[in-house]
Formats: sequence, C-alpha cells, structure tokens
Amino acid sequence: MKKDTHAISLGFDNKSYPAGTHMCLIYNDEVERCKIISKFMAGGLKTGEKVAYFVDEISPMDVYAWLEKMDVILPEKNMDEAFTAAEAQKTYCPDGTFIPERMLATLREFYDQSMAQGYSHCRVSGEMGWALKNLPGSDRLMEYESLVNVVVTTHPVTAVCQYDANRFDGAAILKCLEVHPYMIVHGQVVHNPYYITPEEFLKTLPQA
Repeated sequence: MKKDTHAISLGFDNKSYPAGTHMCLIYNDEVERCKIISKFMAGGLKTGEKVAYFVDEISPMDVYAWLEKMDVILPEKNMDEAFTAAEAQKTYCPDGTFIPERMLATLREFYDQSMAQGYSHCRVSGEMGWALKNLPGSDRLMEYESLVNVVVTTHPVTAVCQYDANRFDGAAILKCLEVHPYMIVHGQVVHNPYYITPEEFLKTLPQA
C-alpha cells in the first residue's frame, strides 16, 4: 500500500499537508493548546474525516463539552462514529502495560476501519501525560513515536501528539523532537530540524 499524498487542511493554519503528517505540539500555554487542537478536530470533521481524541487530563465526556465551547460542531453522541473521545491510558495501555507494537496495530486498524466506513481520511490527537505515570513499558514511548513514522507511510493517519512542557523534562522534550518530523509552533506547522529517521533513531536505543 502506498502512502496517500492527498493534501488536507489541518484546520489551524492556511496551508495544506499530506494525509499522514505526524506532528508534535509541545506547549506551556493551555489557551493556545485548546485553540489549536479544537481547530484540528474541527478541520477533520468538516472534510469528512474520522476523528479520535485520547484525553489524559479530563474525562472523555468533558472533551465534548470543551469542544462545543470552542464552537466545534460535533456529531450527535451515539449517532455517528465520526468523532470519538477515549481515555489515553486505556487506549495506549489497555491492560496497564504499554506495548508499542499493539498501539501501532491499533493505528493501522483505525485507518483501515475509517476507509472501510467511507471516511475521506482520519486523524487523531493524544495527550501524552499518561506516559509520566510509570506504567510498565512507558519507557518505550519514543520507540513507539519513531515507529509511527513508518506506519503512516502505509496507513496515513494524521496525528498531533501533545506534550506539556511543564510536565515533561528537557531530556524527554528533546527525544520527542527527534521522533516527530513536524512540530507546531505558534499555530504553524514547521519542519523539525531535530528529527531523526526511524532507521537512525532506533539504532540509538539500548539493545535488549
């Protein structure tokens, strides 16, 4: 399967990007974060994409209220699967353990289901604070993030991974930059000069 190079709107700027763009949002301004992410969600819904949100700080039901407050038009609850909100920890660690290969399979399945259901494309955004809870396997997060770049070449899920700079330390933020080819800066997507390809990044990891 070849990567879908169809250009899509991310919703928060005036440019188009290939489906499957993998970005990080490193933030310390909650107002700016909410503005960017709500527009990212709205942008997908407006163009017929399937959209999923993985929440860490509040409940999934609170996400609906938050997005509605931000004037995002959401499908009727339980009437349409176009938008779903789920707990990040239960999504990434369904049995209390983080296994990168399992979550990568979840992304592939999400893409395949979206296409089978007739959506134009699909996008996700996840709050990554769950990785700070010392869950087994959470030390493999950056390995997973690097491998996402491989998955989206065949299953182009457009993704924004959210990292709170007030919670993640400097070393973690640097690693985050190494595994995302794009980053969002002041509401604009820019090429990340710190990015390392999966082939090179995986060589830097301790060997089992």
